Amino acid sequence: MQFTQVILITEADGRARFRESSIDLSEGQPQARLSPVMPSGGLQLRISPVGFRSDFHCTGAPQWVFILGGQMEIGLQDGTRRVFGPGQHFYSADLLPAGTSFDPQVHGHCSCQLGDQPLVTAFVRS
Repeated sequence: MQFTQVILITEADGRARFRESSIDLSEGQPQARLSPVMPSGGLQLRISPVGFRSDFHCTGAPQWVFILGGQMEIGLQDGTRRVFGPGQHFYSADLLPAGTSFDPQVHGHCSCQLGDQPLVTAFVRS
């Protein structure tokens, strides 16, 4: 059994892209499969009000983003957009390439809250 991990990464051209990877659920019992324990560097919770929007930015440190309430849209420089709702996640690892100055026309992603409910998220640093 596997868990599908949605990953937001920086490609060699410096642009953010989504990709998917599988995490083996190799532990636990047949009725509740588990992944191996993954290290984490802390948990941070956030509530973003209706109307929240961010400009293009890169992730400061790789982290899991879990949507607990509301909806979050992530936009990429190439026009790709994905919406994540309660119970969904992505792994944000679109770091600024080493030795590069941030260019808001090339690097990172933007995000916004959608709908009439505040966006509630949990960030788990890796």
